[in-house]
Amino acid sequence: MRILMSLLAATAVWAQLPAGNEKGVAMGHLHILTKDVEAHRKLWVDTLGAKVVKAGPVEFYQFPGVVVALRKGEPNAGTDGSVVDHLGFKVKDLDMAKAKLTAAGGQVVREMPDTRQMFIMFPDGVKVEFTEDKALEQPVVHHHIHFATPEIEPMRAWYAEKFGAVLGMRGRFKAADVPGVNLSWNPADQPLATTKGRGLDHIGFEVTGLEEFCKKLEAAGVKFDVPFRKVPQLGLSIAFLTDPWGTYIELTEGLGKL
Repeated sequence: MRILMSLLAATAVWAQLPAGNEKGVAMGHLHILTKDVEAHRKLWVDTLGAKVVKAGPVEFYQFPGVVVALRKGEPNAGTDGSVVDHLGFKVKDLDMAKAKLTAAGGQVVREMPDTRQMFIMFPDGVKVEFTEDKALEQPVVHHHIHFATPEIEPMRAWYAEKFGAVLGMRGRFKAADVPGVNLSWNPADQPLATTKGRGLDHIGFEVTGLEEFCKKLEAAGVKFDVPFRKVPQLGLSIAFLTDPWGTYIELTEGLGKL
């Protein structure tokens, strides 16, 4: 049921997902576990302007290139202290975004006026970074996922090998790019907690040729939490895995056809 609810929260938007890289991988979705769906909805929809798309009784929130999906539950902690330190979006007008987010209940935890950036704590301890980009054509777009680990180079290499991420730098940060998202890294003194069960429960990638992709990962030693399976009633295929540093990941195929 949990997997089905996750899938139901990912319909009707995926034509906006970017094309996959040479391995067929692109950004997919961000899945939040929350005690208060309405509080999140107020921020993502009423404030940031996400488009609401419903599949049966479930709704999710569409931005250019990514979907934010919610599942009601009891998260055990937020992003602080987990391997995914925060999420990153770009906005066309940072001052307007700050005013609207704080009025809607978001809490400013850090501001960098010189670089036109800020961090807002969403409900359930989900930390989101916003960076101003006046050149944007849309008010809000997805930008990055920021990891924290004492093993930056091995983790970057894993994402490059398994998902075809292109290694590079984003300012001072070691980084890697997958279509639709920049993956960035902070150093940590010790291994951090898995995302599963926290406010940001998992991240999602859309994969063309998912069954064969999963077979190749298995042959390379990757163990799946939920093996490849088809969900005919939704026209989707899915799989779940956890990277060696604790990031819970959902892989999907067929979302762009829904």
